[in-house]
Amino acid sequence: MAGRHKHEYEIVLFGATGFTGRLTAQYLAAHGGSDLRWALAGRSQARLEAVRAELAQQNPACAELPLLLADSGDAASLQRVAQSAKVVVSTVGPYIEHGEPLVAACAGAGTDYLDLTGEPEFVDRMWLAHHDTAVASGARIVHACGFDSIPHDLGAWFTVQQLPEGVPLTVEGFVRAGGTVSGGTWHSAITALSRLRQYADVARERRRREDRPMDRTIGSTHQRIGFNKLLGTWVVPFPSIDPQVVRRSAAADDRYGPAFRYGHYIQVRRLSTVATLLGGVGAAFVGAQFRITRERLLRLRDPGEGPEEDARAKAWFKVRFIGKGGGRRVITEVSGGDPGYGETSKMLSESALCLARDPLPKKAGSLTPATAMGNKLIERLQKAGIDFRIVEQA
Repeated sequence: MAGRHKHEYEIVLFGATGFTGRLTAQYLAAHGGSDLRWALAGRSQARLEAVRAELAQQNPACAELPLLLADSGDAASLQRVAQSAKVVVSTVGPYIEHGEPLVAACAGAGTDYLDLTGEPEFVDRMWLAHHDTAVASGARIVHACGFDSIPHDLGAWFTVQQLPEGVPLTVEGFVRAGGTVSGGTWHSAITALSRLRQYADVARERRRREDRPMDRTIGSTHQRIGFNKLLGTWVVPFPSIDPQVVRRSAAADDRYGPAFRYGHYIQVRRLSTVATLLGGVGAAFVGAQFRITRERLLRLRDPGEGPEEDARAKAWFKVRFIGKGGGRRVITEVSGGDPGYGETSKMLSESALCLARDPLPKKAGSLTPATAMGNKLIERLQKAGIDFRIVEQA
């Protein structure tokens, strides 16, 4: 890991002037500690200064917070950011459009990188292009460190640890949430729906090149729409990035057992809601395929917009996990507040602090949150108010 060196900053936040970037900066200002060496990065000096002024009202020590000018279209500026930091955090999406230059800079510099992406194509493209470089430099490239996919990846890992070792295990995650989808998430989702062919090609190439466990099997449960008696709700298979992340964590760790299967669902109270949900997804998919309708869909939300604080305060999420193996069954739950903004910025910030400061396994390359940080991040999130608990054991 020759790329490791003394860094001017522990954390650099790139994209601090966006909605989620601001919330992440506010969290670090409040919870990072007086000795945290960090900086804000972005392409506008004036907007960075405005964010810094807001932070200084919250924490006067932030009045002298360093500001770094950098742009995703300026490779030299990104290299300077990467070389100055131990961990670089990016909130600039859609990542498929803006994300790769910063990943490349961090992989080359041996600098840890975190983002919020829920875009499977971007994650696979970054693995294909930069995983080997990151392994050589010692950089940890960790995608999906917000609501996609921290609660699901760490929740599945938490569940696995409650089950016997050395036996086949099955875990299913069931998501419930109340809140508003962020403008950035909306833009990323519509962009991803418009690029399914490109994603299929990239995913196929990653499967061809990526090593798989030789003596273990990793797969999916037989997912279908149905009524789950244990939960008392209807459940609908949820084809997000989350199950991919969970299964990649399982492939990297023998503790998931010799045969591991994972299924991922949304919970809905009424059967009529299932039809509404499927109809909405279908309409978004069709609209995303054509430039005119895709542009109209994208205009519905600005990528930097978000709800007011009182609306965020009412938002919530709960993810139930049902794990089985070795004659045992366990139900666990991960829960918290506003998934799209407040808790996402908390998860991202605590991930950055975890990489910057906690003793972690010496791993490098493209990693999942569970593989890179595991129980250390669970401990941090529990202290920060995100609950991991055992509901039932049998």
